[in-house]
Amino acid sequence: MTPPPGSSGSSCPSVFCGIVPPHLLDRLARSSDPAIAAAARRTLVADAANRTARRLTTVTGATPVPLAADAPVDKPHRTVYDAGHTTTLPGTKARGEGEEPARDATVNRAYAGLGATFDLFRAAYGRNSIDGSGLPLDATVHYDRDYGNAFWNGEQMVFGDGDGRIFLDFTIAVDVIGHELAHGVTQYTANLAYFGQPGALNESMSDVFGSLVKQYALGQTAGEADWLIGAGLLAEGVQGVALRSMKAPGTAYDDDVLGKDPQPARMADYVRTGADNGGVHINSGIPNHAFYLVATALGGNAWERAGRIWYDVLTRGELAVDAEFADFARLSVAAARERFGAGGAEHDAVVKAWSTVGVPAE
Repeated sequence: MTPPPGSSGSSCPSVFCGIVPPHLLDRLARSSDPAIAAAARRTLVADAANRTARRLTTVTGATPVPLAADAPVDKPHRTVYDAGHTTTLPGTKARGEGEEPARDATVNRAYAGLGATFDLFRAAYGRNSIDGSGLPLDATVHYDRDYGNAFWNGEQMVFGDGDGRIFLDFTIAVDVIGHELAHGVTQYTANLAYFGQPGALNESMSDVFGSLVKQYALGQTAGEADWLIGAGLLAEGVQGVALRSMKAPGTAYDDDVLGKDPQPARMADYVRTGADNGGVHINSGIPNHAFYLVATALGGNAWERAGRIWYDVLTRGELAVDAEFADFARLSVAAARERFGAGGAEHDAVVKAWSTVGVPAE
């Protein structure tokens, strides 16, 4: 599918990547509830401004930021700022690395989430921060008013407080923090294009590692995890449990205002659309489900084997920027074979998972 006019087809260095997809905000903007519609429209306006800003920056993969000579390589370097309900970034410093907790719970959740993401990538994959070279982790909270999204802008994290009617504070869900920072990992590695199947893979990588950040932080096995993305973000009264489900794509919500979760779990139900950059948040359900199937088939800690295979594919330099699902499937089978051996449980689980979702892997 060819990117529509105005879309660079590039990765998140130049394309705005928010956790809440635009098709969902578009629906909320048409709500009969004036407060919900106004908050969604305000979020869409802010997202459009950020999208324009990203397109004015580089469209190539980012260059790692050199680590300061005296910086410890096994510790994060976090700073959380407060935008004070403006759109000015980064805002006023609210908490720095090693400082005492702030009085603001939102600041502290952001700080903890940055650390949880650093910990997963460092402990499981030996990666020193998002760029692999100790990139400082910056975040801004209390962005705009009633802002219903969170995003990675190529340099830092940004969190809205939600409108309180549909979405709550976006720092509540640690997997949302992990998801957005994982866009940074993709930015510095495979730099997957943000349209169609490569864009859905881009989103899926963030869901995969966002979920692993949560599982690692909670000490959960694959069998114990809920495999939900954004659990806790939906306000009371909304008929849903999260933004997405990796276990059962298409079941995260079914609400009169939000609508029905449109994610497919198999290629037979792939959604062809020009919206949402070719359905990047929608069709990500297919590779998401494949990862869930691998992780639960292998059991134990998902970051150790399933996550290792996915990380290898993302970071080894063989994944093209325009890779489609079948390309990733083929590389994941090869990665499983190379790391764990041919004919082993890992190899068989990967092959079976991609077959189940209808993607050829060999």
